[in-house]
Amino acid sequence: MDTIISKIKHFDISLAVTCFLLLLMGLSLLYSTSLSGSTQVFTRQLIHAVIGVGLFFFFAYFDFRSTTKISRYLYVVFVLSLVALLIIGITVKGSSRWFNFGFFNLQPAEFMKLIMVLILARFFALRRGEINTWKNILLSFIYALIPMFLIAKQPDLGSAIIIFIIWLGMLFFSTVNKKVFIYLFLIFVVFAGISWKFLLQDYQRNRIETFLEPSLDPRGQGYNVRQATIAIGSGSLTGRGLGKGLQSQLRFLPERQTDFIFASASEELGFVGSSVILILYFILLFRLLVIYRISRDDLSRFVVIGIFFMIFGQVVINIGMNMGILPVTGIPLPLLSYGGSSLMTIAISMGIAEAVAINAKGLRL
Repeated sequence: MDTIISKIKHFDISLAVTCFLLLLMGLSLLYSTSLSGSTQVFTRQLIHAVIGVGLFFFFAYFDFRSTTKISRYLYVVFVLSLVALLIIGITVKGSSRWFNFGFFNLQPAEFMKLIMVLILARFFALRRGEINTWKNILLSFIYALIPMFLIAKQPDLGSAIIIFIIWLGMLFFSTVNKKVFIYLFLIFVVFAGISWKFLLQDYQRNRIETFLEPSLDPRGQGYNVRQATIAIGSGSLTGRGLGKGLQSQLRFLPERQTDFIFASASEELGFVGSSVILILYFILLFRLLVIYRISRDDLSRFVVIGIFFMIFGQVVINIGMNMGILPVTGIPLPLLSYGGSSLMTIAISMGIAEAVAINAKGLRL
């Protein structure tokens, strides 16, 4: 009983409340954008949200160390699922990203992001004094490269980029010599050139070219970016109001409930509403850094900083592509965009971060 009371006492309220507010805003926006059609998306996300809240509290009071111990097995299972996805996964708009279980579509790439955080946290924690060897740096990258390659083959370049950001961020916060990043940058430049020539598909190259010059494809990729920026600009100070956004309600804005939900929010809630969203994400990321700082062991620190980069990468890239300052890559906005796999992954991640916070605060007494 004393243990339960102690855990409740050390609960990070700021992190939980911020997540809850973002989730409520996401549900409100999905309901709003569903008014011009079916509310099925909102209903499904509401179910996902209830499950997600349950997962959050379960993992908040679960031993996160046990989760990291089985991460190697989860890694193998989800790598195999990514392989199977390329063979039997359902194809939507040219991408094979989901398994259809009838009542639920599972997107392995979303869960793979968190699994990469867990397995790399364990890897870096166990090799703290040996990470400066190129053997261990390369081995850690291979862990990330395998799912990155399989996810990029779906194709889902956005999720592959997030996994790379997770690996790079966690490596930076390890004890590795920072000169390593100079060599990594040179390797990246060479790899980017090879990827552009041989690995990227035509539509992915078109997205980058259109990002640099939207007029090259005004009715294709350039159209998406233009409609998003129009939606953001038309929101003005206080927005048109929920359910009254012309771009989203008349469906000029593509993927208004997933990739471009921030543009929908900006149009309907205006500068004030979009600023609130940005402030909430800032608080969320700040709380993760606070938990990182108070953590008492390497494993806890790596888990939290990995989650930080997972959220940070998705927020920056999604909002950046909505505003037209980054190429469109199809990354959901955490807790706001529609998607059961994404929402549950974030819920579990936040629960694990809470578990680290509870453990750290308990040890400080």
